[in-house]
Amino acid sequence: MRPLGLAGPAGATPTMRAQMADWVAVTDSPLPAAVFWDMDGTLVDSEPYWLSAETELVESYGGTWTEADGLQLVGSSLERSALILQSRGVPLSVDEIVSVLTDRVGAQIVVSVPWRPGARELLAALREAGVPTALVTMSIGRMARLVIDAIGFDAFDVVVSGDQVGDGKPAPDCYLLAAQQLGVDPRDSVAIEDSEYGVAAAVAAGMATVAVPLHVPLPASPAYTLWPDLTDSTPAALGAVLAAHRRGERP
Repeated sequence: MRPLGLAGPAGATPTMRAQMADWVAVTDSPLPAAVFWDMDGTLVDSEPYWLSAETELVESYGGTWTEADGLQLVGSSLERSALILQSRGVPLSVDEIVSVLTDRVGAQIVVSVPWRPGARELLAALREAGVPTALVTMSIGRMARLVIDAIGFDAFDVVVSGDQVGDGKPAPDCYLLAAQQLGVDPRDSVAIEDSEYGVAAAVAAGMATVAVPLHVPLPASPAYTLWPDLTDSTPAALGAVLAAHRRGERP
């Protein structure tokens, strides 16, 4: 669904920024066959919108919902999130909860889209370089469309939303479907994610994965590359991540 938590931006240390600078500086690696983007928490910093919507919904039925409660929903599907909200006293069906949350978050997105630093710039650079891109989100299609329409240019070749797959993240299904629709090998591609579930899905799909955690920290891992954010990132830097992934190296 989206990352949510109490901690500040994760991983934005001088050491991580220096490591990212090394990736950005590399220019001789082939570009990825495609780049796959998560939306909530990666492209847009939308977790305050989701928290507000969840809190309003639970409180409208006499319950309480806190930021700590929202941590349970980090990167998970809307269906799983709806089940948790049901357990907290919301007497609506899963589909009804998904619809209410989407409506409320969508209304906030229409007013203001909280882009993550460097995200639109990297998207534009990928388009200019001719690298295919896909949006892979657990939000439903109409929510994804609101964000896509606000980008200001034709940003994605393919969009896979949570209502198109049976098993959401951390299952790899959404990424495998997007790769199939683009006609690329996942192993020749890069995914950009922010959450534990999202990173797990991309890694399971066989993609080189860049993790840009937001409010919930992610530990260093040999399975993915940690960046503090996407500021000053380039297609060449993503190509370097992929090249290292193919060699079995890790930053």
